[in-house]
Amino acid sequence: MSDTTTHVRTNAELDAVMAAAAEAAPVLAATAPGERAKWLRAIADALDADASSLVPLAMRESHLLEPRLTGELVRTTFQLRLFAEVLERGAYLDATIDHADAAWGMGPRPDLRRVLRAIGPAAVYAASNFPFAFSVAGGDTAAAIAAGCPVVVKAHPAHPELSRAVAGRVTDALKASGAPDGSFALVEGLQTGKDLVLHPNVAVATFTGSLRGGRALFDLAASRPTPIPFYGELGSVNPVFVTQAAASARAQDIATGFVASMTLGVGQFCTKPGVLLVPRDAGLEPLVVEAVRASAGGEMLDDKIRNGFFDGLGGLAERDDVELLAGDPTRAEVPTPTVYATDAAALLAHPAELLEEHFGPAALLVRYDSAEQALDVARALEGQLTATVQGADDDEQAAGLVAVLADKAGRVLYNGWPTGVSVTYAQQHGGPYPATTAPHFTSVGTASIERFLRPVAYQDVPDASLPPALQEGNPWRLPRLVDGEPVAAPTA
Repeated sequence: MSDTTTHVRTNAELDAVMAAAAEAAPVLAATAPGERAKWLRAIADALDADASSLVPLAMRESHLLEPRLTGELVRTTFQLRLFAEVLERGAYLDATIDHADAAWGMGPRPDLRRVLRAIGPAAVYAASNFPFAFSVAGGDTAAAIAAGCPVVVKAHPAHPELSRAVAGRVTDALKASGAPDGSFALVEGLQTGKDLVLHPNVAVATFTGSLRGGRALFDLAASRPTPIPFYGELGSVNPVFVTQAAASARAQDIATGFVASMTLGVGQFCTKPGVLLVPRDAGLEPLVVEAVRASAGGEMLDDKIRNGFFDGLGGLAERDDVELLAGDPTRAEVPTPTVYATDAAALLAHPAELLEEHFGPAALLVRYDSAEQALDVARALEGQLTATVQGADDDEQAAGLVAVLADKAGRVLYNGWPTGVSVTYAQQHGGPYPATTAPHFTSVGTASIERFLRPVAYQDVPDASLPPALQEGNPWRLPRLVDGEPVAAPTA
């Protein structure tokens, strides 16, 4: 395994890393998609081959359990291979050709050809709670390399040794499979992270983490002489609305399902349901209390996250309009699953305070008095990654909630739970601010590649000067839209 340049601490070292990335950028962008697919599969193979050493290392640094981390590594290598398939199909480039047409309806049109191209070197800020899937070789890195962008990952301080180990596997796999030098690097340090988003060679940045940290980087990205796209996932309380019909039909299942989702991974998921809205006196509340008391806590990722969790609970405990239903908010090494309660009127009066995210095994139960009041709460929400409706067949209340919540969240669930974000073609993991800084993009699924591409149109450019995706002979064998008609990829 190579000893990659992971200990970047000075501006000169960062400049060297970014100079290599800038030099590699045009090479990556011009490389055929099928070739980049080989790089991604090589990374996946290298990580799978070393699972027996990487998983124990992740366990030691993150305090997460072996089954969770083994599954997360499987997810990581799956998404690398899925992007390889996307590259080989070629449709992601959206190659579109309009030949010159003297009889075009609004007057003669020139020859116009449009394609998506790599935006340039990408800064990827790794997350604490997914040491594989949202970290060094996670979804952002996979999508950026697939798009043809060099990647510089800012390691998360919660798992530095694992970050260095994974970076070594990535670097070696890229080199062995023919990727140019500068295609990937890992950097560390708080100041380096700030300097990275400001570096003139960085063309795009992605982040998964807290609202405070993400907003600080977002503001830096916007403050540059040339601002860059910053795709930040910043936080969400992922509310769950239970209709009267659902509460009457399956209260026990809803209570146990909610608590299981709320406590999964010690509540350290960005999609953890943190707010449960229930009809007052529907019988759900005691069932939730029972399920919480039957749940076990667990060690959190690190001291900073644990302290932040207890600080947040302290703020709830001091409020007159909130009561403790179950759990123990006392600061401890292993936090206890905890649920507080309030009513919808209080929440509507103080939404900012009561809808604050608490990263950990805690939630707020909110009692509402009517279907219209539940809709008022839905309308008062800020942007969310997810919103869930627990409803019933032919449930008019549920239908109204779904319509409102589609304006508030990137993913609306019906009779499910938001933890667990499937890596698919149709997935949307994003949402209006403050869930993310760019609600029209996703950080999970194959559509996440779009964050690292930008469209360019070529007008009357000679064929030899066009990128391969737009050349008349179609050397990359892509599916294309030609004169308004879809044309399948030619077979070999």
